[in-house]
Amino acid sequence: MTSTKIKTLNKALLFLFFTLTLLNCESKISNSEPEGNTLTVFLVRHGEKVDSSKDPELSEAGKTRALKLAEVLRSTKIDHVYSSDFIRTRETAAPTAKLFDLKTQLYNPRELQSFKDKLMAEGGRSLVVGHSNSTPALVELLGGDPGTPINEASEYDRLYIVTKMPNGKVNTVLIRYGMPYANN
Repeated sequence: MTSTKIKTLNKALLFLFFTLTLLNCESKISNSEPEGNTLTVFLVRHGEKVDSSKDPELSEAGKTRALKLAEVLRSTKIDHVYSSDFIRTRETAAPTAKLFDLKTQLYNPRELQSFKDKLMAEGGRSLVVGHSNSTPALVELLGGDPGTPINEASEYDRLYIVTKMPNGKVNTVLIRYGMPYANN
């Protein structure tokens, strides 16, 4: 086998391993009901865009990623779906909103503090679709760990899960979904 084929095979096996791990974890994480005023927020950046214009649609890869997001979240009993008012974010949120028979609610990514306050007051489980800058910023406002900055050019696979317990303790989990980001 050539070195390129081995690398491709290794990436495929790694992706399969993480996918199977995620599917196993998903059922363990998602089957418990929120207690008290527990808040669980699933945060993602929109999927891949067709171009770099001001308000582009999702590309085919982005549409596939949006469907994968709904598949990953299928057991989570989402209560609310939020999106900024851009085509790409609304299209990313749409399959999950449809799955849970919810209307996608719009939020202003320039007013994250007031949006965080709204999320905290509501509690429950919410999906928030944002952007490479607003998603980590909201994770941090919720008390979570945003990790390293998102690669604006090509990183679309982060799924943050921020859980704020009634006692104030915050837990952040970062997983990847869909086609993996290749940091070249």
